[in-house]
Amino acid sequence: MADFDLVIRGGEIATASDTFHADIGIKDGKIAALANNLAKGTVELDAKGKIVAPGGIDAHCHLDQPMTDGTVMADGFESGTKSAAYGGTTTIIPFACQMRGHTLRDAVQDYHSRSDGEAYIDYAFHLIVSDISGSVANQELPALIDDGYTSFKIYMTYDDLKLDDREILEVLTTAREHGGMAMIHAENADCIEWLTEKLLQAGKTQPQYHWHSRPPIVEREATHRALSLAELVGVPVLIVHVSGEEAIKQIRDAQARGLQVYGETCPQYLFLTAEDLGIDDFHGAKCICSPPPRDESNQEAVWLGLETGVFQVFSSDHAPFSFDDPKGKLIRGEETPFPYIPNGIPGLETRLPLLFSEGVNKGRITLPQFVELTATSPAQIYGLYPRKGTVSIGADADLTIWDPYKEVTIQNENLHHNVDYTPYEGMDIKGWPTTTISRGEIIVQDGELLVQKGRGAFLRCERPKPAQPNQHMKSFVPGVNASSNFAEPRY
Repeated sequence: MADFDLVIRGGEIATASDTFHADIGIKDGKIAALANNLAKGTVELDAKGKIVAPGGIDAHCHLDQPMTDGTVMADGFESGTKSAAYGGTTTIIPFACQMRGHTLRDAVQDYHSRSDGEAYIDYAFHLIVSDISGSVANQELPALIDDGYTSFKIYMTYDDLKLDDREILEVLTTAREHGGMAMIHAENADCIEWLTEKLLQAGKTQPQYHWHSRPPIVEREATHRALSLAELVGVPVLIVHVSGEEAIKQIRDAQARGLQVYGETCPQYLFLTAEDLGIDDFHGAKCICSPPPRDESNQEAVWLGLETGVFQVFSSDHAPFSFDDPKGKLIRGEETPFPYIPNGIPGLETRLPLLFSEGVNKGRITLPQFVELTATSPAQIYGLYPRKGTVSIGADADLTIWDPYKEVTIQNENLHHNVDYTPYEGMDIKGWPTTTISRGEIIVQDGELLVQKGRGAFLRCERPKPAQPNQHMKSFVPGVNASSNFAEPRY
């Protein structure tokens, strides 16, 4: 009888701290042994010449999210998790979105109804908090944190989602008191509305003007304000999908002052520019997202942020609206003014290969940095570590085997999402995942899907340690000891 259910032999194992050669023995879905010359496994995989890394965690993606404007996302949990698995991702964290006038519990129940029995890989939920009326902030949100929904997103823009500064302070206070991780979409809504109005009045309605309505200063101001609100409350926060240098400076300055501030960026800010919004008139709609892609100098600033540790998370922000679809980018036809074009681009499947090819293989980041940004740090920040995000004894056997020399030209017809385009069409990639393993089960191997939908499990998240304030986080929250001006989390 075999000692292990699965043994992966001879690969170069990559963690967030180092790389080494060893066999991996897997038993009952967990990593049971790391050593050379392990005993026989029921199934054996030869990984010589390849890299074995923790399965990717895409901690910011949107699937089957209800919309208020009649648009419909092309990907639900079935196609979304399939696409993620083909791209080397073994865990996703999409958003249960609270609609105005409804409770957070309503959002969670609705999202479970959309995901149950559909996923190929494991998943957790972030919450989107859009309405704190009634008991949402002081009762419902704390209870949901207790139940394992320990991260939530706050919007500073979008009329149907945004909170004002007072409301943000209330939510951040709840995060501090109950150990939740607050994520903030930082753009100044009033500036965007004013600029948009001026552009439309001037007849500038094409997709390229989306960038003009959201210049860097709009992101810079909101990032500064978000960090100021977090500092006032004394709570760690994460700024999502940071697009360029101006917002990066705000985050870096806050980190230099000892604040617990985390940053996330996405592929679109490394591989797309504002010029892509002007491609062939309306075709620029394919690249509309918020914040928008900027220019090459901002791309370099984002790369530098990845290299120097300003960013802790690299996510796709997958928002799957098809282009040629009256419920997607064409919601108002081919003359749709830019403010009404759905924001978002696909990226679940291409996130990891893009960063591996252009980051690791071209020497912009190290292999351990790649693992940290795409697996380990997201697991830590969102309460899934050490179950997920690491190659260690006792962790879930979520692993991706990479062929670092495999060359692939990205073509949408070869991807597995339901979106009818990819903004990275025609890019030549070196380095591609060949095998994806979830809880010891081979999900994808050499381009073949080997499992049925529904095996993916919902994950209850623990309170993440990065969400807990340290002594340097000053706070003016009521109840703080005035002599120290420090508050301890109350949970």
